[in-house]
Amino acid sequence: MMKRLVFLGSLLSTLAFGDVRFAQPEPSIEKPREVVMGISLGDDESIHHGLSTANNVLKFYGPEKIHLRIVAYYHGIRTLLKSEKEIALRVRALQQYGVEFVACGNTMETKKISPDQLIPDVEIVSAGIAEVIERATEGAFYIQP
Repeated sequence: MMKRLVFLGSLLSTLAFGDVRFAQPEPSIEKPREVVMGISLGDDESIHHGLSTANNVLKFYGPEKIHLRIVAYYHGIRTLLKSEKEIALRVRALQQYGVEFVACGNTMETKKISPDQLIPDVEIVSAGIAEVIERATEGAFYIQP
């Protein structure tokens, strides 16, 4: 009896949670999904949630079928600081899979952060939120975890 209930439960959950149906055209190496993500909160939970979201997106699509740009501004700039060793390790791992990280120059100026305090290979733009707007205007999907 118990085995039947477990089997029935797993069957129902499989039916209830189908796979994601891709919009057309499906993402490909030639035409990857364009995504821009903002990280504006600086607490550990928000930063790690954002980086986990990026990791999940990479796993789902595959790094060759997604172009992901993460823009850190306001308190979220902490995501890109070398001094944040645990976070920096996660950022560097995502960079290895082609994820681009962008720092807000306005935030850096306000918080007195110099470029040498950032993780290597981080792009600096004058205004992080404007970067998000411009990438979305070009057609990138905007996500804010």
